[in-house]
Amino acid sequence: MAFGDLLDQVGSTGRFQVLHVTLLSIPVLMMASHNLLQNFVAAVPPHYCRAHTNLSEFQLSPEETLLITVPLDHSGKLERCRRYIAPQWHLLAKNETSTSGEQRDTEDGLGVDLQGCTEGWVYNMTEMKSTIISDWNLVCDMRSLKQMGQTIYMGGVLVGAPIFGSLSDRYGRRILLLISYLLMAVAGTCATFSTSFPLFCLFRFGCGMALSGQALNTFSLILEWVPTRVRTVVGTMTGYCYTVGQLLLAFIAYFIRDWRWLTLVVSLPYYVFFLYSWWFHESSRWLALSNKPDQAIKNLKSVAKYNRQLSLYMSCSQGSYSVLDLFRTPKMRTMTACLSAVWFSTSFAYYGLAMDLQKFGVDIYLIQVIFAAVDIPAKIVGNVTLSYMGRRPSQCGSLIVAGVTVLINLLVPRDQQILRTCLAVTGKGCLAASFNCCYLFSGELYPTIIRGLTGDRYKSVIKQS
Repeated sequence: MAFGDLLDQVGSTGRFQVLHVTLLSIPVLMMASHNLLQNFVAAVPPHYCRAHTNLSEFQLSPEETLLITVPLDHSGKLERCRRYIAPQWHLLAKNETSTSGEQRDTEDGLGVDLQGCTEGWVYNMTEMKSTIISDWNLVCDMRSLKQMGQTIYMGGVLVGAPIFGSLSDRYGRRILLLISYLLMAVAGTCATFSTSFPLFCLFRFGCGMALSGQALNTFSLILEWVPTRVRTVVGTMTGYCYTVGQLLLAFIAYFIRDWRWLTLVVSLPYYVFFLYSWWFHESSRWLALSNKPDQAIKNLKSVAKYNRQLSLYMSCSQGSYSVLDLFRTPKMRTMTACLSAVWFSTSFAYYGLAMDLQKFGVDIYLIQVIFAAVDIPAKIVGNVTLSYMGRRPSQCGSLIVAGVTVLINLLVPRDQQILRTCLAVTGKGCLAASFNCCYLFSGELYPTIIRGLTGDRYKSVIKQS
């Protein structure tokens, strides 16, 4: 008897599946929070050079101190990374007859010598209470470290994918999911109390690894306990949990403006997920194919009890598998190469759009909500096309539309912020629909015993540049 037929006998869409999928989907809400956390904890506040130390001896207002210390750039804004070598006292006298902006424009034209911010920076923290940028001065010559932090996190995703993927195929989905929850909880908590930027990056690397393990094993456990006929609907519903998680992140970040508290709040729920995940049943598909029929039958009997059905005896195959099985036959090689390209292109564009919201010049809380909300209609359309047109047309169409919008965006002038944002939102929605199709396609094309080797490995190749 095929496993799908056996699952129907014990109940393939009963109370167990509802509870199982629900408990697995709840942590997906917090996946988005960790995946997009960089947008808020590493937001760059307005800043300028700290005034010369000797100015503290004089009774100057903040406006007067800025006037004689910090020049304006070509756009008429305060220079972020340079100040006058010496205070320009004569500007105070000119202030009586002309505006400060005109004075400083004139002084810049005269070629007044400037220097870097040798005494540090002053940050305008009206929008944020603190960020890793303001705490560790990751600005000016150090501004590239902001992107390095995100790159290290994505490096953790990259390393975690093959490690957790291969281990889940060897030791099971459940135990690796437990480890992923615990790793995310501990690494996120440690990142909260980091005393230096290198330590923060180290713990964020651990969070990236945990996210790979969570995504891969959540997907496998859901897919392997539901019948093929409902996978599209279940996959879309799980995808909506990630969408709601993006909205939840914007809500939490709006009220928690301190990066340490924000990181802690999105990490603490993983301790709860770790505790209740001990209830999860290991995949009987995997157990059967891993020559563990007794445990597979025990799990099926438990499912039958939940669903008030009868369970049946099953036979199982035995064998060992590795990543080489993804390339062993011509058909598998072709399929792996094609899926790799699809995962890479989808992830590259998606994270390029979603992980640096400040570049759009719009309030980051508002753009986070917009980027999350667009997933709702996009996934509805994606679900309809998956059901009525199939996987390949849906995957192809979503990638083509996303690619066209992103390419058009390159031709739009930077001062057209509304048009650029609209194009980016459209592209991001199409890429979200593409992700849904990627997960379903990969899970259905690959057999259970090597599914963990494929999961979301290709998504993890991306770093935000």
